[in-house]
Amino acid sequence: MVNVTVNGTAAALAVAPDVPLLDVLRNHLGLTGTRYGCGTEQCGACVVLIDGAPAYACTTPVAAIAGREVTTVEALGSPQAPHPLHRAFLAEQAGQCGYCLSGILVAAAALLARNADPSRAEVAAALDPHLCRCGAHNRMIRAVQRAGRMLRGLEP
Repeated sequence: MVNVTVNGTAAALAVAPDVPLLDVLRNHLGLTGTRYGCGTEQCGACVVLIDGAPAYACTTPVAAIAGREVTTVEALGSPQAPHPLHRAFLAEQAGQCGYCLSGILVAAAALLARNADPSRAEVAAALDPHLCRCGAHNRMIRAVQRAGRMLRGLEP
């Protein structure tokens, strides 16, 4: 048994300790917002937060998260109560196919938790590990900065 806490909910899972966190999230907990991309930490589609820091779920063994808090994209908000990142990404039309967005959103949330007024360079650096082929990078950077303004109460 491996004890995990994901999105504030504790669970005991009958899985081998070396099973990737991504497998546990998607196939055991039903949290399918986190995506499988490359399986080698090269694309960022699987990024979640572990104790508030971005981490690759595709290569993190589930045993490594025992006693730690995992946050997935599902915890950022809902259609009824969207996170400022959701609202800003929609307003800036920053998402295209959406495959990479779950990892990008949680990495951006970690950045904004540390710094709600990031520079363009800081946003670009935070999103650099994420592979997106849609060409929406400039809109994503604007969206993260817009969400920061929302969090600071400077924009509705």
